[in-house]
Amino acid sequence: MSQILGNLSILWQAPVFNLSLLIDGLMIGAVFALSAYGLALVWGVMNVKNLAQGDFVMIGGYIAWVMSLNGIHPLFGVPVAFVALWGFGWVIYVLIIRRVIDQDLFTSLLATFGLAIVIEQVLNILFTSDTQTADAGFDSFLLFDGLVTIPQVKLIGFILAAILALAVILFMKNSRMGQAIRATAQDERAARVMGIDTDKVYAFTFSLNAAICGAAGALISMIWVIQPFFGITYSIRAFVVVTAAGFGNLPGVIAAGLGMGVIEQFGGFILGAEFQQAIVVGLLLLVLIVRQVQQARLRQVVQ
Repeated sequence: MSQILGNLSILWQAPVFNLSLLIDGLMIGAVFALSAYGLALVWGVMNVKNLAQGDFVMIGGYIAWVMSLNGIHPLFGVPVAFVALWGFGWVIYVLIIRRVIDQDLFTSLLATFGLAIVIEQVLNILFTSDTQTADAGFDSFLLFDGLVTIPQVKLIGFILAAILALAVILFMKNSRMGQAIRATAQDERAARVMGIDTDKVYAFTFSLNAAICGAAGALISMIWVIQPFFGITYSIRAFVVVTAAGFGNLPGVIAAGLGMGVIEQFGGFILGAEFQQAIVVGLLLLVLIVRQVQQARLRQVVQ
């Protein structure tokens, strides 16, 4: 308790630390929002709860890390991971996801949970359970006489995440496939009547989700650390963001992702870094409780 009070005292007496944590949280939250948007697409369009979301992120991270070991700058791992995970996502859709779309919720959860376990074990066999990071070789910006430190790699990650999010937004609004995805999400049967190949739409959506996760993972490998069994933490983060923001609400997903990044940074500083994952799980429980209360009130109003 004394440590918590001491950390709160630091934030109160040195407001510049608040700015440092806020900037850090926003830059990290942008990557959270990126992977969460992919989950929102799959969940909203296909009604599939992908428990392997975070493991797709880890695959992208290891792609960038392996490239860095072979003398290639890990930034090039972002487009490579995007393309590689696109193909991987398409294969997973054909082999697994296509067979569970029309099944009940438990079936899709079980299938993607099994997929997550397989991915974790394969990554563990290939790369061991040691934590790894892709060294991007960037320095940091120092502000306010060095009291605020902004790592260049986090700033670059924020910019790349924003560019990719903008590209996805423009694609969803202006392309024919994007319109088909939105039409299928609104009413699958009507989309089929209008001549839309919903199976192709589903395959494209799942592949796009995997590709986004791959790019996010490549960024995370430069910002933080990666490990074969860290995928579950990113899956939980994505579920928190999507549950809080709602389906099809991209501004809400972005805001929730940024907010989660900020909450994690402040919570980790006040409570200790060892409690950051507990904060994520606590947020998930809180969001679920709030959703349940809202639904109960709505039912009372309707009755």
